[in-house]
Amino acid sequence: MELSFSALCLLGCLGSVLGFGVDPSLQIDVLSELPLGDPLTGAFQVQGLHNGSKAFFFQGTSRNVKASPEKAELFFQKLRNKHEFTILVSLKQARLNSGVIFSIHHLDHRYLELESSGHRNEIRLHYRSGTHRSHTEVFPYILADDKWHRLSLAISASHLILHVDCNKIYERVVEKPYMDLPVGTAFWLGQRNSAHGYFKGIMQDVQLLVMPQGYISQCPDLNRTCPTCNDFHGLVQKIMELQDILAKTSAKLSRAEQRMTRLDQCYCERTCTMKGATYREFESWTDGCKNCTCMNGTIQCEALVCPISDCPPNSAPAYVDGKCCKECQPICVFEGKTYFEGERETIHSGDCILFECKDYKMQRVVKSNCAALSCPESQQISLSNSCCKVCKGHNFCSEGHKCLENSFCKNLEEKAVCSCRDGFRALREDNAYCEDELCAEVICTPAARSTSQDVDECAEGRHYCRENTMCVNTPGSFMCICKTGYIRIDDYSCTEHDECLTNQHNCDENALCFNTVGGHNCICKPGYTGNGTVCKAFCKDGCRNGGACIASNVCACPQGFTGASCETDIDECSDGFVQCDSRATCINLPGWYHCECRDGYHDNGMFSPSGESCEDIDECATGRHGCANDTICFNLDGGYDCRCPHGKNCTGDCVHEGKIKHNGQIWVLENDRCSVCSCQTGYVMCRRMVCDCENPTVDLFCCPECDPRLSSQCLHQNGEILYNSGDTWVQNCQQCRCLQGEVDCWPLPCPETECEFSVLPENECCPHCVTDPCQADTIRNDITKTCLDETNVVRFTGSSWIKHGTECTLCQCKNGHVCCSVDPQCLQEL
Repeated sequence: MELSFSALCLLGCLGSVLGFGVDPSLQIDVLSELPLGDPLTGAFQVQGLHNGSKAFFFQGTSRNVKASPEKAELFFQKLRNKHEFTILVSLKQARLNSGVIFSIHHLDHRYLELESSGHRNEIRLHYRSGTHRSHTEVFPYILADDKWHRLSLAISASHLILHVDCNKIYERVVEKPYMDLPVGTAFWLGQRNSAHGYFKGIMQDVQLLVMPQGYISQCPDLNRTCPTCNDFHGLVQKIMELQDILAKTSAKLSRAEQRMTRLDQCYCERTCTMKGATYREFESWTDGCKNCTCMNGTIQCEALVCPISDCPPNSAPAYVDGKCCKECQPICVFEGKTYFEGERETIHSGDCILFECKDYKMQRVVKSNCAALSCPESQQISLSNSCCKVCKGHNFCSEGHKCLENSFCKNLEEKAVCSCRDGFRALREDNAYCEDELCAEVICTPAARSTSQDVDECAEGRHYCRENTMCVNTPGSFMCICKTGYIRIDDYSCTEHDECLTNQHNCDENALCFNTVGGHNCICKPGYTGNGTVCKAFCKDGCRNGGACIASNVCACPQGFTGASCETDIDECSDGFVQCDSRATCINLPGWYHCECRDGYHDNGMFSPSGESCEDIDECATGRHGCANDTICFNLDGGYDCRCPHGKNCTGDCVHEGKIKHNGQIWVLENDRCSVCSCQTGYVMCRRMVCDCENPTVDLFCCPECDPRLSSQCLHQNGEILYNSGDTWVQNCQQCRCLQGEVDCWPLPCPETECEFSVLPENECCPHCVTDPCQADTIRNDITKTCLDETNVVRFTGSSWIKHGTECTLCQCKNGHVCCSVDPQCLQEL
């Protein structure tokens, strides 16, 4: 979203606000709601910036300042799904402390977290956007200076304003925060969790105001009323909703007009409904082996009379799927027997040979490998239609059957057959279709069926269900159902089912299955951890720098890292993997590298990792040289030369960043406090600061090795790895550093993507430019560009809608481009 959109949100100031009071229903006063003041909590009351409210001093690392689940839910009821709120706090933070002011997170997802880094002198806001991606906004500012500061961060949809001590420090347009906080979200104060981000210092007036321009309550002199970005977003959303309502209403009106034109042809009639289908009066249909007709709202059925089949040669009548009567089917005649198409027969002449009826003749079938059987050979049975044997008691019905209405599948020793349920008689000789015996001689209507009263054999004990079964009453009969963990022996008894042996368990592929009475247990194999149904690989030393444990003590390292635990950064520059252009220098970074133009050259505007876009800088023409006023600048390839005019003496002074530096002068760079420069006879020489650990004023930021507490260690985010002071690592696309026992993490640097559409590939940290807007997940929105949907309705950029005539196709307007996609989950739910 461009800054011009932010400017639109700030136009039209209407005057001053009539007072600074805050409605309690819109206020979350954190310090007054949490049980602070007990030294056991790690925070005790002290003198604050003023006496109007309580102030608390946070120290040490053995503390857990966290809202109870009930109190946190009360906080989130005010904050949930709100897109306009302000964070207020007065604080005095210890020098060099990097701590979290407050954190709202669920599992590893930080929905809202405010952090102050004294290591890098930054204020950071962590949040999640509507695309469920994590974002970090970094504001360079020194809060950790052991001085009192009043801080406010106002968020209005995608507009953000940071005030410090009632001075506007930053104003930005960002991704809109996603505040649909799930149940179970935690609220921490002065720390990120029980192991990281401990804030050290004093906090007072920690509040969240769910209202626009809440910073006015902290700084009344800034009082004014302006329309906010949230107001603008709400207006745009209402317009899009009205457009959608108009389009749907127009479509409904058009359909209503079409139906009204056919009203003259309509008349009232009584319909019939059967098995979810609706039939008109006098309409007839076939239901299994019965012909049915709808007569004045009543279904009347009679048995279907099958015609006598007169089949041509090489065919004979046979039943086909979905039909009640026989139809002519191709046959094969083999050794005096007749077989229908697809039927098989085995011949045992030493070895088993399998034949199949196909294209009017019996053809030999290539014998396939048979599955290993779990029963002894004495319990194995040969089949007439397969060369593979089965165990006695094999469940043929589970392989599929053709038993339909009022018929059930019954296992015999060598095959499965259909059998009519008690109280029903067969309509075909194969018992696939059966009818109620009561209706055999009459037209069977609902009234006729009601004359038969069912007997509950289960309740009266008139059944034959044996051990390990449950009796279930059915119309005219009963059924014996196996209890959980048991399999069927016959119609009336069941035996224990060894799920492990039959591979019918839910154990993970990396787990061992142990059969138990009525069930089974799953235990993860050595080198894996979990509950047995889900087993994940376990790496003893953990996988660092974003690596994933894929097998026992085996880590899959992300690009740029190697080692058994992904602990080693690959130096692409020194390993010879990268060849930068002669005008560029290869710079190794954690997890990647980048080619940077050498001094005297500059990038021509196109980012190139190989450095081919470096061009020579004419320092003399651009004024970017260190020549004194009384010298002459001569441009060189990759540099310049200062020469004294003929007959003149030069002073040896230097020009650095537009300022005169005298010969011999030494100074510290403004943008890098760890580098020292000096002027030497007209030349500027810069070098890294020399660390003198004997100097008590040494800057520990530049010289972490001078930390007097060399034994101080930090705990990795996974809670398994310890780092020494000065160690660095990469975690979730962030560069992390341990300094004096504190962990500080900041986003990895990425090249600027000056493009309209960009995408962040999975498992990568930096976005790439793309030309196809439908592939982009980040767009620099231009509100002047609109789209026309399929009904010619104008849609604003950024808006989305369900495509007309569909239920699962979602379309979005991306800077004048219409991009549609189908939701697979929606298709499954239809």
